[in-house]
Amino acid sequence: MVDNLQRYGVITCRKVGEVMEAIDRALFVPGGLQPYVDSPVPIGYNATISAPHMHATCLQLLEKNLQPGMRALDVGSGTGYLTACFALMVGPQGRAIGVEHIPELVSFSIKNIQNSAAAQPLKDGSLSVHVGDGRQGWPEFAPYDAIHVGAAAPEIPQPLIDQLKPGGRMVIPVGNISQDLKVVDKNPDGSISIRTETSVRYVPLTSREAQLRVVESKLLTIVWIV
Repeated sequence: MVDNLQRYGVITCRKVGEVMEAIDRALFVPGGLQPYVDSPVPIGYNATISAPHMHATCLQLLEKNLQPGMRALDVGSGTGYLTACFALMVGPQGRAIGVEHIPELVSFSIKNIQNSAAAQPLKDGSLSVHVGDGRQGWPEFAPYDAIHVGAAAPEIPQPLIDQLKPGGRMVIPVGNISQDLKVVDKNPDGSISIRTETSVRYVPLTSREAQLRVVESKLLTIVWIV
């Protein structure tokens, strides 16, 4: 998987390649599904784990803000894959925080991380995953050098901008039907610069209740059809 991403120029940073090789994606994909195919994979609860090329793209965009000792926030952390990658990049003196509003996915991600190369950061507390509304960030460990958002917001949540450190960077998909991956840089004076990296397609960043309502409506539709 990593070799292919390097071959096609998606991964150009040595550190990103090393971390994606160290964190085995197979440990973070539900059983029976293809972990190394370059496509998103459903993980239940109307959520997905992003395609490997998107994880690589986000890691590269954030690489300078994921140096040893820095702090990173992963919003919509899902199965924990990218949070684990963050933990290896920032090292034991840094901190990687995952926030996910589905408690079952938080439990699943912790088990996945415990079996991965990021088990030690989880054990020593430099990596942690929390149940919460990621749109509100995680103020306890703010400000963050890097923030990644794994679902598309209709607009950039202000709490995430507020929790970004001057000199920090956030990568977030923005939009409804039409979505763009936005790179948000907080300048040293606190002002914000935003640019578009590429067009993307993510599940929506929404409330836990709204996300579960979609799941329930799908189940009701299946029952009705049967």
